[in-house]
Amino acid sequence: MKKIIFPLISVALLTSCGIFKNYKRPEAFANVTENIYRDTTSMTAVLETADTANFGNTPWREVFTDPKLQALIEKVLVSNDMQKADMNIEKAKAYLTISKLAYIPSLVFAPSGELTSIDHSKAVQTYTLPISASWNIGSFGSLQNAKKYAKSNLFMAKAAKQATQTALIAAVAQMYYTLQMLDEQYTTAFETSKLWEKNVEAMKAMKEAGMVNNAAVAQASANYHTLCATLPTLQNSIRQTENALCVLLAEAPHAIDRNAFGTYDFPESMQVGIPVQLLSNRPDVRIAEAQLAAAFYNVNIARSKFYPSITISGVAGWTNNVGAVVNPGKLLLNAAASLAQPLFMNGQLVANLKVSKLDYEAAALDFHDAVLKAGAEVSNALSDFQTAHLQQQEREKQVQALETATEETLLLFQHSNTTTYLETLTAQQGLLSAKMSLITDKYNKLNAGINLYKALGGGRE
Repeated sequence: MKKIIFPLISVALLTSCGIFKNYKRPEAFANVTENIYRDTTSMTAVLETADTANFGNTPWREVFTDPKLQALIEKVLVSNDMQKADMNIEKAKAYLTISKLAYIPSLVFAPSGELTSIDHSKAVQTYTLPISASWNIGSFGSLQNAKKYAKSNLFMAKAAKQATQTALIAAVAQMYYTLQMLDEQYTTAFETSKLWEKNVEAMKAMKEAGMVNNAAVAQASANYHTLCATLPTLQNSIRQTENALCVLLAEAPHAIDRNAFGTYDFPESMQVGIPVQLLSNRPDVRIAEAQLAAAFYNVNIARSKFYPSITISGVAGWTNNVGAVVNPGKLLLNAAASLAQPLFMNGQLVANLKVSKLDYEAAALDFHDAVLKAGAEVSNALSDFQTAHLQQQEREKQVQALETATEETLLLFQHSNTTTYLETLTAQQGLLSAKMSLITDKYNKLNAGINLYKALGGGRE
């Protein structure tokens, strides 16, 4: 038996070396990752990314330091979406276990017995107590490729979970900062309305003194009520944003506990990391490459179908039926090796191989597109952050200038005849608009930072 089995195993192993190969990233993709980020200060230059520090590698608790925001993120990370992602990982692990167990021989215990009587003679009892074993030795790389294919699927499931976690963290942070922004806009509008209410009372007093006419009083009153009308709209936006965040948290609508819109900010200069890191950080890129690897091993599996499958089987046990009934039973041993070569399936096998190769080529294109998309998203996020930063700086200067202009215009209107109430009103409206825009600019900068963190594959523990 050894003379049969060992040559078969040797042939299978030698032949499988040409069929089973580990996946390697195609060399063509090395060029894709070069010069993938655009510089934010130049229309033509690319961003130098020699520094390996990556904003996306920062744990989310170090990025979002607000304790109340952290509590909300912790809630969403145990949501149904995350539970589904964990289930998919467990399913992939089960398939990987199945592929690993394929290396182990299968054992079957199949006892049998007979009771025979001829012409009413004494019945003869025969029995067999065998344990049979069958082992597919994984000839021609079939089992190895199947295991690698299952590992690729497990990798995809883990990357999908990271993608879900990243998206949920970013969504919660964006809604939280939106609420803070709306709170700040409401406070600014409310405080301004109280000031303008006093202006109306002052204008009435000036009318009684003959300093202004009814038109000026009416204009001041209209300006005040116009501002008051924005307050319910802001309150409604706050309520709707809270409700949307509650849906994300899988909770009934309720008020969201939060801190005031503070001075929290992202670093002005955030390292994006070298392009190669983008491939390992971005979940979508990791999924695309895992799909490419799975397609690679699927091609190998299709190739292995052209070669024979080798199975080694054996039986051991006891029987009393060895040509004559003997008691006690005798030891039963049997071993065999079989080789099955497909003969009339070449058309089907060739077609399957062609399909698997086309799937691999399609997966390569998807991987290429995923890398380019990732680079574009990072570039856009960097540009948005830089734009919001510059806008905030200029808006702060605008607010300072308008505060001075409004104060001086009001003093001139109250103590001289060199200015009119219309000029005062215009100055006040301009200041309010600038303050509201400054709040929006601060939020836009935060939102751009969140998008950059997301684009770089952030969201890790």
